[in-house]
Amino acid sequence: MQRNMRTNLSFRQLILAGFMLIAILSSCVSMYALWTIERITKQGQEVAQKAIVLTEETQRLTELTISMERSARQYLVLDDPSFQNIFDHALLEATSSLQLLKKNSNDLSMQDMEDWRKESDVVSDIVRKNRPRSKSAMRDEQQHLHAAFLHLAKINDRLSLACKREIGQSNMMSLSDLEYQRSVLTGVVVGAIVLAMALALLLGGWLSRPSGQIQAAIERLGENKYDQPVVVGGPADMRRLGQQLDWLRQRLAILEDDKKRFLRHISHELKTPLAALREAVALLNEEVPGKLNEQQHEIVQILGKNTWSLQSQIEDLLLYNAAAFEAQNLLRTKINLFQLLESVVQDQYLQWSARNLDVKIRGDKSVEIAVDGDKLKIVFANLLANAIKFSPPHGLIYFAFELVSGIVKIDCIDQGPGVASQDVPHIFDPFYQGSIQPPGARQSNGIGLSIVHEYVTAHGGNIRLLPGASGAHFQMMLNHES
Repeated sequence: MQRNMRTNLSFRQLILAGFMLIAILSSCVSMYALWTIERITKQGQEVAQKAIVLTEETQRLTELTISMERSARQYLVLDDPSFQNIFDHALLEATSSLQLLKKNSNDLSMQDMEDWRKESDVVSDIVRKNRPRSKSAMRDEQQHLHAAFLHLAKINDRLSLACKREIGQSNMMSLSDLEYQRSVLTGVVVGAIVLAMALALLLGGWLSRPSGQIQAAIERLGENKYDQPVVVGGPADMRRLGQQLDWLRQRLAILEDDKKRFLRHISHELKTPLAALREAVALLNEEVPGKLNEQQHEIVQILGKNTWSLQSQIEDLLLYNAAAFEAQNLLRTKINLFQLLESVVQDQYLQWSARNLDVKIRGDKSVEIAVDGDKLKIVFANLLANAIKFSPPHGLIYFAFELVSGIVKIDCIDQGPGVASQDVPHIFDPFYQGSIQPPGARQSNGIGLSIVHEYVTAHGGNIRLLPGASGAHFQMMLNHES
């Protein structure tokens, strides 16, 4: 049965079946989770809305009771009908709040509500009856009014306490239900994860061997190892993919040979006649064939400049292609980083001292790193040459490095004009010329920083240009142990 499965099911069918099962499982879990969350959210909204209504209405009932007492006392003293109107309006609003409390609460004492109505009726009767003329009668009414509102205040307190107690109980019930649903949902999710992992492991068991063969073949192709045939077993489509990779291997081997022949052709067919052309231009410039006038001298200088530029471009093209090839073949050894930087600075002593520059190195002299020393030396040499080219006379260039959490951070900073914002995305592109160039400097072909990027990337690190107010600040990151 296992053999039939291997024969009849393709890689795509296995992937599709596995993804479909996992997708169905995930969809069911997601739908259940959404339904649970929606129900809990709705329940929480209802509890919160009920708490808001109860809190607002109890507070409003207390405020309206105070307003009723104040307007009733003012009416008894001043006998002004406007205060009676205020009292009636407050009483109406208070009765409405009491009805809302009754509607939204199940725990409020019906006796308290009935007592509130009775006391409010007492106060209403006192306010609406004909005003007495004697002071003793008015004093009795004031006392009755005070007693009634005191009782109303106590009833309001009991209603408020009952509402708070009901809100607390609702919150506890909501939290209890939430905890229960959380535990259920956690169990469902964990079960789904375990089942999905089992499906993934089963699918991985089917495909691990041919996938490993394909990965190894791709790694060999990436390392320019074209001599080993690509053989992939497993399902039919995986075998076909192996055949296509082997065809690609053969094509890449042919293209690699063609590139090498092309570069050899450039080196021989272009550099040889170009050297003869430069020699001829030099003879003309030295007036060996005869005296040249001023216009002829100018033409000869143009020819000399352009032949030199053409030869430089050819050499840079060969250099860049050689660097791209060598970056794939690193010979790592332990080297002292400070000593390597020190040797690079010393090698270019004449260049930076001629411009009265100062080059400094800052870092722990004991730091060692596993790298290809020759290629990393080229990286530092190109960075230093670039900094020398753009630095003003009497400027400062310095390298700084430190070891942090297994990463060596190396900075190269100069005091030149920096890099234009439009040039930053292309600073490491081969043959790219920045818009800011030092006056009087010989035009380069823009491969120095490209080689830097190529070698740093080959080491598994990265390099970037950091923003700054002035000058260029390149920062490199390399693994301490590779």
